[in-house]
Amino acid sequence: MARSDSGESVLERIVRILEAFTPEAPALTVSAVAERAGLPLATASRLVADLVAHGLLVRDDERRVRVGTRLWELASRASPTLSLRESAMPVLEDLHRGVGHHAQLGVLDGEEVLFVERLSADGAVVNFTRIAARLPLHASSSGLVLLAFGSTVLQERVLARPLRRFTSNTVTSPTELRALLAGIRERGVVICPGHLHPEATGIAVPVRDASGRVLAAVSVIVPNDGDAPRAVPALTEAARRIGARLRSH
Repeated sequence: MARSDSGESVLERIVRILEAFTPEAPALTVSAVAERAGLPLATASRLVADLVAHGLLVRDDERRVRVGTRLWELASRASPTLSLRESAMPVLEDLHRGVGHHAQLGVLDGEEVLFVERLSADGAVVNFTRIAARLPLHASSSGLVLLAFGSTVLQERVLARPLRRFTSNTVTSPTELRALLAGIRERGVVICPGHLHPEATGIAVPVRDASGRVLAAVSVIVPNDGDAPRAVPALTEAARRIGARLRSH
């Protein structure tokens, strides 16, 4: 594959362009794309034009560019989370109706939790997550479940680096985090009052396959008012149902 004078391949530069788009900045000028991707303006302009020609990016009326539906289409065809999402959606809908706030599904991706589905309601408590958004493993209820049942190598990598504090309740001490992970493995659930936002409590449980391997975490985000434990039975049943649906497909 062709490489630039810096040794980067064209593909590497295209990936950096695509990574420039975020939920907070879904539409960008070409100059902004170049700056975010760390590319010369001429290079970014040429690559953006190629991506637009293939429908992977699109231009709006103000000449800004954004991710095109063609990219979503291609990514969805062979997504490793497709069967998981299809199995989970009817269950998430039931769970969402029961809790009345947020119900979501997260998977481990590298050293982060990636949220592949989320259902919310008008007036629901604050929630940092979006579909296709990521959070650090140590800070969110879903991330903690995935970290607790992840490999020892993953756990040691996470514990070895500084852990970002979102609120005064975020667990950032390696000793406290080890104890929290051990409790999750023992009880199969984690309740995180105010870990990401003072007004919200995250609760998560693991989704397992037929062999007991943890595939995902299903979670709810509810108000931080002391009533969060009431959601645990419904959440546990939702995880059981998602696992059963996966095994039957």
